[in-house]
Amino acid sequence: MDIDARLSELGLTLPDAPAPAANYVPFTRVGGQVWISGQVSIAEDGAFITGKVGSDLSVEDGAAAARRCAMGILAQIHAACGGDWTKFDRMVKLVGFVNSTPDFTEQPKVVNGASDLLVEVFGERGRHARSAVSAGALPLGVAVEVEAVIQMK
Repeated sequence: MDIDARLSELGLTLPDAPAPAANYVPFTRVGGQVWISGQVSIAEDGAFITGKVGSDLSVEDGAAAARRCAMGILAQIHAACGGDWTKFDRMVKLVGFVNSTPDFTEQPKVVNGASDLLVEVFGERGRHARSAVSAGALPLGVAVEVEAVIQMK
């Protein structure tokens, strides 16, 4: 599968891989796996998507924010592969953190925004294990943060 063609077909433009905001690296490779640091919800215009799901944002808004996190993950995968998508084997795991109210319980529906995009782009190779958890707050007030583990060839 030609991933660049698939992104184009979906009308997606890969953003630049976000730089770390503190003292960490955007990804690290251990054997055949790449561990991608948490990617926060950033809109296409570069603004942070902020707010608390369950009060400021709907489930749909949260899912859209998670989808933007997945765009950051895709950018980091592309960087980890040195721009060569053929080095990517499959998604392994996602962990999604949802900035939500204490009574909000639909974190899985929010994180589906990221999961669905990865499956749209990679097909079966995009399916993954996953956790979706609530957070009382996230860095910079963002709505969602998603980290990932991938397998390289």
